[in-house]
Amino acid sequence: MSLPLRSPDGGRLSSRASDALVAGVVLVVVAVWTLVSARYATEPVARTVIGWALILVGCGALYFRRRQPVAVAVVTLLACVVYYPLSSQDGPLMIAFALALYTTAAEGRFAASVALAAVTLLAVGFGEFRQRPGHRQIDDTSLVMLAGWLISLVAVGRAQRTRIAYLHEVEQRALAAEREQEARARQSATEERLRIAREVHDVLGHSISLINVQSGAALHRLGKGPAPEAGLVTATEALEAVKATSKDALRELRATLGVLRSADEPTPTAPTPSGLALLGDLVDRARSTGLDVRTETSGTPVPLPPPVDLAAYRIVQEALTNVTRHSGARKVRVTLDWGTDVVRLRIVDDGGGAPEGRPPGSGIRGMAERARAFGGELTAENGETGGFRVDARLPLPEPPTSTPATPAPSERTPPEPTPSERDPR
Repeated sequence: MSLPLRSPDGGRLSSRASDALVAGVVLVVVAVWTLVSARYATEPVARTVIGWALILVGCGALYFRRRQPVAVAVVTLLACVVYYPLSSQDGPLMIAFALALYTTAAEGRFAASVALAAVTLLAVGFGEFRQRPGHRQIDDTSLVMLAGWLISLVAVGRAQRTRIAYLHEVEQRALAAEREQEARARQSATEERLRIAREVHDVLGHSISLINVQSGAALHRLGKGPAPEAGLVTATEALEAVKATSKDALRELRATLGVLRSADEPTPTAPTPSGLALLGDLVDRARSTGLDVRTETSGTPVPLPPPVDLAAYRIVQEALTNVTRHSGARKVRVTLDWGTDVVRLRIVDDGGGAPEGRPPGSGIRGMAERARAFGGELTAENGETGGFRVDARLPLPEPPTSTPATPAPSERTPPEPTPSERDPR
């Protein structure tokens, strides 16, 4: 049981300091009361000394009330049992036992507190029963009040114990909720960082790879020493391809980095065009590197949600980037198969394929993460007849369910006429 005691500077006292303070306050109250009572009652010096010794023992034991609640309650009870029959001053030493009994119940020793209260009540009742008629010190009414007082102390201590346990549980739940909220925030931040990293990787990796291939091819042709006119045409074509690729890269990079814009900065409202609608431009950029890229479409295309549309575009973009950088392929076939519930993307090249045993790179992992994020799947493996194949399946949005329209009152079928209406007779 913790009492809300605070130090003069406003801070909470330690448990030892608060216990000492409580014991000191009780000792002062009992001592002052006893001194006042001593003015109206005289007794031998020996009894007075023993009485003050019992007061010091009973009140001093309260310093250990939270560390040894049952033992302190027993000590204070024994001190009262010896003090009251011995001393004629009748100081309020019972306050020490009352506080010890309350502490015993508040510290969770409910059975011990009930037993001590019962023993106290039985001992007082037995002592009064043995008194001669007319010499009782406690009448029946006072005995009943004592019983109610002891029961109240135990009940209040029990209630305090329950309150402390409830507050502790509430505090633990609040801490658990705070930890869970922090964990969700960290997870969200991690997922956002991974998403941004994936976007930057796809945009820069694809564009820089194309620029590298285009500039390398131009340098290779210029290195053969062509005629000035042919060399100028080659350099012009390479620079135009690099310019177009870098322009697209800057556009997509601005859109990707827009998520890092501060909250107080104006956010662009015009959507950045991206998705399978730009597949033709993506294929043209890949063709500018010398690849023979062919596209095939089967089924009926349907509009995709913007996140799914962007994921499909990024998968094709990363697959073409890998073909340009690693495969050494000459031909690539991009197939879009629109089904009833999924759209299937296949990118197949005729290159050398991936070395056996090599783990997938970050680009393939990024494509797989994009597909799984929308409930799809992706496989990337060497083809049966050579080359490398990327096969992705993305679910299509469910078509909206149409409810039959309620006909207007004028369009509703009139009710069947009654027999009297059929026959005017």
